[in-house]
Amino acid sequence: MARKSFLPRGLYGRAALILIVPIVTIQLVVSVTFIQRHFERVTQQLTGGVAAELRLLLNVAAVAEDQAAAVAELRALSAPLDLRVMLPSQGPVPAADRTEWLDLSGRVVIRTLRDEFPALAPVDLVEGGNLVRLHHPTRWGDLAVTVNRARMSATNPHQLLVLMIATSVLMTIIAYLFLSNQLRPIERLSRVAEAFGKGQVIPYSPRGAIEVRAAGHAFLDMRARIERQIEQRTLMLSGVSHDLRTPLTRLRLGLAMLPEDEETKALLGDVAEMERLVDEFLSFARGDATEAVEPVDPAALARRVVENAARIGRQAEFRQPGRVDPVPLRPQAVTRALENLVNNALRYGKRAVVTLEMGANWLRFTVEDDGPGIPDARRAEAVLPFSRLDAARDPNRGGGVGLGLSIAADIARSHGGELRLGRSEALGGLKAELLLAR
Repeated sequence: MARKSFLPRGLYGRAALILIVPIVTIQLVVSVTFIQRHFERVTQQLTGGVAAELRLLLNVAAVAEDQAAAVAELRALSAPLDLRVMLPSQGPVPAADRTEWLDLSGRVVIRTLRDEFPALAPVDLVEGGNLVRLHHPTRWGDLAVTVNRARMSATNPHQLLVLMIATSVLMTIIAYLFLSNQLRPIERLSRVAEAFGKGQVIPYSPRGAIEVRAAGHAFLDMRARIERQIEQRTLMLSGVSHDLRTPLTRLRLGLAMLPEDEETKALLGDVAEMERLVDEFLSFARGDATEAVEPVDPAALARRVVENAARIGRQAEFRQPGRVDPVPLRPQAVTRALENLVNNALRYGKRAVVTLEMGANWLRFTVEDDGPGIPDARRAEAVLPFSRLDAARDPNRGGGVGLGLSIAADIARSHGGELRLGRSEALGGLKAELLLAR
């Protein structure tokens, strides 16, 4: 789990990681294997050649009859070897071996010379530019040999490093462009699927690789089946509702012709209750799938619901702490969900407060009341269809049929959100949050 937190979460980030890690690994392997080992061996061979020439000069100096003869023979021999010799040496001898800290081959040069000539004086590869002065004791004094540094070590591979890095960057960009063409259809399919989860139908044509096209066609088939099922369910329930309204209308007319008494009033109340049940059942089954999404001012929508509740003498209040912009919604569906929450709040309490808040990716309607609320253990049950938690919610005693919260939760899910139930800290009753995705 700790390793996962360091990995990119996006598809493009992970694709870039897949591209960059192998390239960096290859560069490290090439640097260690080729640059370090290859150039080290080349430097050892070049330094070994100079060491052989130096050994030849030392042998000549050792067999010479006198110093003058040694100097003459050394000068005659050093010219063809492109060396400059001085016997005895006139310049200062370095106190210790010195190299630049980035001079990788310099350490190999000194180590190779030290292995060949244990009596060699310290070698300074910092002073003198590209010339290296070697000091070795002889019977005639210290022999100073000046040699070009290029003859002793391979040049540091700066050009190779620059070429390798530039080529790697170029190939990474090209590979990323090709890979993005494969990732873009997947990203578009994700956006279309997410939009459909929020109730938005975006035109989509499968693109990309064969596997991505297959997933796209499967999504289109699934979306078509869902839309067809919703449409068939809505048409069927609309027909059932129409067929039920006809006998209910006849019953209402028949009861209206009877003498008005207590029994007739009770029967008319039963007919009205049946009509209300039919309307709520149809509203729950229909949901909001048949309504188009359009930009809506959520503040005006919530304010209208509160004003309608206040117009019939109920105590409802609207609050908007911050700025709210228009949001694509199904206005009738959201209005229905908010009305259900406000009606529930006023049915079981005396006061309802509606608060509207907006975030970067969400929109939240909060409805609070001063009623008895719902216990924590029964809040999940309260959202189930046809759920009535106690006798006070009996339809014959003014309660509903247990569909208000279910309809609100279904509408929230169709907008990519959810319905949350809790306890109001300000009023002490139920707190219902209708959370919608933007």
